[in-house]
Amino acid sequence: MHSDEITIIGGGLAGSEAAWQAAQRGIKVILWEMKPCRFSPAHNSPNLAELVCSNSFRAESLENAVGLLKEEMRRMGSLFMLAADATRIPAGGALAVDRVKFSSFITSALEQQKKITLIREEVTRLPLQRPLIFASGPLTSPSLSEEITNLIGKNYFYFYDAISPVVEADSINLNSAFRASRYNRGGDDYLNCPLNQEEYYRLVAEIKSAEKVIPRDFEKPIFFEGCLPIEEMAERGKDTLAFGPLKPVGLKDPRTGEQPHAVLQLRPENKERTIYNMVGFQTRLTWSEQKRVFRLIPGLENANFVRLGSCHRNIFINSPTLLFPTLQLKKEIKIFFAGQITGVEGYVESAAMGMVAGINAARFLLEKPLVIPSPATATGALLHYITTVDPEHFQPMNVTFGLFPPLPSKVKKRDRRNFFIQQALKHIEDWRKEILTE
Repeated sequence: MHSDEITIIGGGLAGSEAAWQAAQRGIKVILWEMKPCRFSPAHNSPNLAELVCSNSFRAESLENAVGLLKEEMRRMGSLFMLAADATRIPAGGALAVDRVKFSSFITSALEQQKKITLIREEVTRLPLQRPLIFASGPLTSPSLSEEITNLIGKNYFYFYDAISPVVEADSINLNSAFRASRYNRGGDDYLNCPLNQEEYYRLVAEIKSAEKVIPRDFEKPIFFEGCLPIEEMAERGKDTLAFGPLKPVGLKDPRTGEQPHAVLQLRPENKERTIYNMVGFQTRLTWSEQKRVFRLIPGLENANFVRLGSCHRNIFINSPTLLFPTLQLKKEIKIFFAGQITGVEGYVESAAMGMVAGINAARFLLEKPLVIPSPATATGALLHYITTVDPEHFQPMNVTFGLFPPLPSKVKKRDRRNFFIQQALKHIEDWRKEILTE
């Protein structure tokens, strides 16, 4: 054990980013990753930074808050963004990646970084002798969960994320499906399966009546609104899916020239477009029922499912109670938390928290003042939310402009988005320079 080292538990998106940021500042890092010795219910690759759900990092445009967050991370030298830009595939207005190449890029970068020692074993006891970053993610192992609970008390919650199915491109019926991106933005990156009113209502009825996987007694589902299983949405009303993942707005069937009643979008999972993700179709249906029900969708009559949807437990801590905005644990300031376990939702958001934790853990070891970006940045707005919101009603959150501080009343409504963007980019650049000049 050496006091000039940082220990990071978890080699996912946040842990990998934290390790990179600390190592870039000259700090020795011990990075623990339990794969391939042990896999969670949702992981199957030995690589670091494995993407278990979508291969999309969402909107690219800076006019979307997550696009702005990605640009901030680029400017901060994020490994996550280096990998994303290097392995991107066409996806309309979104930034999507080849998931295998993405995780391979990050794994290779960390293995070649001389300041980082990668230990592929499961951590069951906390190494508290040195600064520590918890980045064990939403699928933290039971033994480590118990250790964390003993450390922080019972301010612990959980919810479910559901995984969408993936189908082989060759099995999609192109006599029914058509290529287009919503509002003609991005060319033909998506395949679209149109449903008329009769087909749509039949699908909804079958989803509602299909057999579901029953959670165990201690796993009462508490879903995040941004990732509801389709069967949960169907129970809210027969038209809910048509205003959610099956919304047809911005799409016209070239065969009819009209907007369909509903549309399932299929997004490519790789650059070669050999497999496609059923966008927004996360589910708890049993695997046999998924095959039966989803083949009712025009275009998927003979679909070959490379991956079926599944559901797994996600764990996050009560960050407003437990953490400072620096991501330090209030009761033990040499311990940091990063990633989705802090209560952010999404790949990009998780990696951003890893970036901040890595920077601050390094500064803690170097005895420099810890830093956080302005809440007028996307990064800072997320930090502010997860550490200051009412702890009694804390729920996971994606980045959104709604988290940013209110703008001056003199800013006209049509100018507000651009004001947010310019203000954030100025503040993140100031933050970057502040860190570099110290």
